[in-house]
Amino acid sequence: MTENAQQQPPAPSTELPTQYAPADVEGPLYERWVERGYFEADATSDKPPYTIVIPPPNVTGSLHLGHAFQHTLMDALTRRRRMQGYESLWLPGMDHAGIATQNKVEQQLAEEGKSRHDLGREEFVERVWQWKDEYGGKILGQMRRLGDGVAWSRERFTMDEGLSKAVLTIFKRLYEDELIYRAERIINWCPRCLTAISDIEVEYQEDAGELVSIRYGEGEDSLVVATTRAETMLGDTAVAVHPDDERYRHLVGKEIKLPLTDRRIPVVADTHVDPEFGTGAVKVTPAHDPNDFAIGQRHGLPSLTIMDERGVITVHGPFLGLDRFEARSAVVGALREQGRIVAEKRPYMHSVGHCSRCETTVEPRLSMQWWVKVAPLAKAAGDAVRDGRVRIHPEDMSKRYFDWVDNMHDWCISRQLWWGHRIPIWYGPDGEVVCVGPDEEPPTGEGWHQDPDVLDTWFSSGLWPFSTLGWPEKTPDLAKFYSTDVLLTGHDIIFFWVARMMMFGLYAMDGEVPFHTIALTGLVRDEFGKKMSKSFGNAVDPLDWMDKYGSDAVRFTLAKGANPGADVPIGEDWVQGSRNFANKIWNATRFALMNGATVEGPLPDASRMSATDRWILSRLNSVVAEVDAYYDDFQFAKLSDALFHFAWDEVFDWYVELSKTTFQAGGEAAEVSRRVLGEVLDVTLKLLHPVVPFVTETLWTTLTGGESVVIADWPQAVSVPGADAPGGFRDVAAEREIESLQSVITEVRRFRADQGLQPGQRVPARLTLDGTALAPHEAAIRQLLRLQPEGDAFTATATLPVAGAEVALDLSGTIDVAAERKRLAKDLAAAEKERQQAQAKLGNEAFLGKAPDHVVEGIRGRLAKADEDIARITAQLGRLPQA
Repeated sequence: MTENAQQQPPAPSTELPTQYAPADVEGPLYERWVERGYFEADATSDKPPYTIVIPPPNVTGSLHLGHAFQHTLMDALTRRRRMQGYESLWLPGMDHAGIATQNKVEQQLAEEGKSRHDLGREEFVERVWQWKDEYGGKILGQMRRLGDGVAWSRERFTMDEGLSKAVLTIFKRLYEDELIYRAERIINWCPRCLTAISDIEVEYQEDAGELVSIRYGEGEDSLVVATTRAETMLGDTAVAVHPDDERYRHLVGKEIKLPLTDRRIPVVADTHVDPEFGTGAVKVTPAHDPNDFAIGQRHGLPSLTIMDERGVITVHGPFLGLDRFEARSAVVGALREQGRIVAEKRPYMHSVGHCSRCETTVEPRLSMQWWVKVAPLAKAAGDAVRDGRVRIHPEDMSKRYFDWVDNMHDWCISRQLWWGHRIPIWYGPDGEVVCVGPDEEPPTGEGWHQDPDVLDTWFSSGLWPFSTLGWPEKTPDLAKFYSTDVLLTGHDIIFFWVARMMMFGLYAMDGEVPFHTIALTGLVRDEFGKKMSKSFGNAVDPLDWMDKYGSDAVRFTLAKGANPGADVPIGEDWVQGSRNFANKIWNATRFALMNGATVEGPLPDASRMSATDRWILSRLNSVVAEVDAYYDDFQFAKLSDALFHFAWDEVFDWYVELSKTTFQAGGEAAEVSRRVLGEVLDVTLKLLHPVVPFVTETLWTTLTGGESVVIADWPQAVSVPGADAPGGFRDVAAEREIESLQSVITEVRRFRADQGLQPGQRVPARLTLDGTALAPHEAAIRQLLRLQPEGDAFTATATLPVAGAEVALDLSGTIDVAAERKRLAKDLAAAEKERQQAQAKLGNEAFLGKAPDHVVEGIRGRLAKADEDIARITAQLGRLPQA
C-alpha cells in the first residue's frame, strides 16, 4: 500500500448529490483505488494468503458478457477476502493467442499486398510484437471500467521473458522424462490457418453433405462402401470388414480393384468394423482418417497422403490441383460414368468438424508432430480430485471432468505458426536431436537448425498458476501464493484449460495442486435462454450497458444470475432493475444522512432500543451469517438476492419508513434510532461492496468518514450492549412483533388498493391493539396507512382482523359505493364467464384428445386464474358498505 493509503480519513459528511451519476463516480474512484495500492499484494505479509489467477483473455480480445460475468464473481471473492484480512491477490494477464494473433497480423499484411513470407520469420515476429503493443490488450482497460480489483503491477503475458523461461524449462523436463515425443499421426488440420489444432479446438456442427455408396471390385469379388468424403478414396489402401461377417469371409485376404486407379487393395478383417452399420464394409484411408489410421497400424497398411496443406489434391491424374470439395464432385462424377455409384443421398445431415478460430472444415491429416504423453499426467489430475485435494464445485460437474481426464488422448502440442513459443529442439546434420533448456546455448555449426513449429497456446496457459508467480525460480511470491485458492471459470473450458493446469501444476510443483477449488460457472445467454451471437443479432457489448446504467448495475445483474454451473440469462430490463437498486441505495442513504444517521460511538444498550431497532439489528445478523455461508458455497445468486431483499425491503422500505415517525417525534428514541440506522447502513454497504463496489464506496465513505470500504473490515455479527449472545445479537420476539406489524400494514394497504383508494387518501380508522405487542406502534401504523383518528360521526364500514389486532375503517364519503359495486359486479361476471368457458373445454373429451399438451395446460391455468379472481372479487364485494 502506498503512502496515500496512510492519510487520515476525512470527517463524515452528510452531503450527497440528489441523484447518483455512475459516469461521474466510477472512473475517478477506480484510479484512486489503484493509485493507493489497495489491490496489490505483499509476499512478505504475515496475513494468510488468498490467491486467484485470472483466466488470461486473448491479447486480441475485448470484454464480452462472459468475461464481465466471471470477472464480477472473481472480484467479489477477492474483495471480500481482502476485507476479511487476507493478503488477497488477484493476478491479471493475457494469453498470446497464437493462431488468432497471427491471423490479425497476416490480415494487416494482406491489406499491404504482402504475406509473412515476404517479411521472413524474424521480421514477422517483430511485427506481431508491434501489433500487440499498439492494438493488443484492449480488454485490460475494459477490466478497469468494470472495477476489477487486480494487482496491476503483477500483470503477466504468456510470451513475456519469465513465462517463456517457464515454458522452456517444463518442455525440457517433460522431454527428458520421456513425456514429450515426436511422431507421425493423424491430426486435425485447418487448411485456412495452415496449422494443426487439438481435438478440443474442433467444433462440430450438423452440415448438409452427401452420402455416396460405391462398388469396389468386380463381380462376386466386389463389395459396396459408403462415404461422405468421396475424394479420399484416392488414398484408400484397403477395405475392412468384420472377421465374423459371413458375407465377406470369402474376400478376406484377397485384393480388389480400387476404382479410378490402377491399384489393387486388400480386404482385411478388423473388429473395429460394425457389421450392422451400412453394408458392413468400410474403405480404409490411413492418411486421412483417425480410425482408418488405427486400422492401418494394426494391419501394416501404407498411408497415402492425397492432398496438400491447403486441401488441394496432389495425386497425379485428372483430379490433380483440384480443391478437396471440387475433387469430391469430380470423383463422384467419374464414378457415375463408370457405373460404380450404387446410391446417392443428398442432403445428408452429419456431424462435421470445423476450426474454432475460422470455421473452416477441418481435414484429418497424417503429419509429423510433437506430442505430450498424457496418461501419467492425467491420472495424477484425476487422483487429485478423487482424493479431495481439489474440490470441483458444483460437485455434479466432477463427472464431466473425470470423463475427460480418464479418457484423454495424447496431446498434439506443435503448431505450424511463427507467433508463439518456438519448440526448443535442434536437429543436426547427422540426425542428432538436442533439446535446449532456457539457460543453455543451442548447438552451432553447419547443418544445425531449430524445429520450425511453435507450441500450442494452451501449453503456456497450462503453466499459468505457477509461472506467473516466478516458477521455475523459488520466489517469495511462489512460496506465499501457491497453491492458489480458487479457479473460477466456465464449464466449457474444463478440457481446454482446467485439465492442462492440473496436469502441469502437479507435475512441475511435485504434487502440489495448482488450486484448491475449481468453481465452475455456466454461460451467459440472452433473456430467452438463447446463446448470444452476432449472427443471431442478440449479442451485447457490456460497455454499452455500463455507459447507460453504470458498472454496478451490470455487475449486480450478472451476480444475481450466477447459480453454480448453470447458464445465466440476462436482458436489458434486468440491468435497468439493478440500476434502480443502486438508486434506491443512494436515496435511502441520503435520507438517512439528512436525518442524522451516524456510526459515532457505541451502539446504545438494548433496553433503550425500540422493538423496531432490535428487529433490524437481529435481521442484520441473520443476513451477515447468510451471506457468509453463500460466499463459501459460491452461491452468488442467492447472496445477491438475500442482500437485495434485505436492503430494499427490510432496511429501506420498512426500517427507514418506520423510523420516520421516531425521527419526527425527536428525543432519546430518535437518537437511538439514528445510531442503529448508521450501524445497519455501515454493515449493509460493506456486505454489498464486493458486488457493487462503486456506489457503496461513495456512500460508505460519506457515512463513516473512513478511508475506503475496499480496506474496511468485513462485517461480523453485531453485538448490542445489554444483550450479548453467542454469535451476535438476536431478538426473536422483536422479529415476531415487527412481522405482525408488517402483516397489519400490508393487509390494510391491500384492502385500500382493492377499494380503489388513492395511496395518499386519508381514511378515518379505529385501531384495537389491546392485548397485542402492536400498541406502541399505533402512531407508525396510522402514519404509514394514512389513517386519521375516528371522529364523532365514525361508522365502521369495514373491519379487518389481522395479527390479533383489529382495524375498523369508515369508507363512507371516500368512495362511491354504488359505482364500486357496479364495477366489481362487472369484473365478477367476466371472471365467471372465463371460468365457464375453460370448464367447458376441459370437460370436452374430443378437445382433450386432439389439443397439444401446452394448450391444455394453458386452459387449466386460465381456469385457476378465474377461480382466484372470483374469490378475490367476491371478498371485495363482501367488504363494501351496504347501500
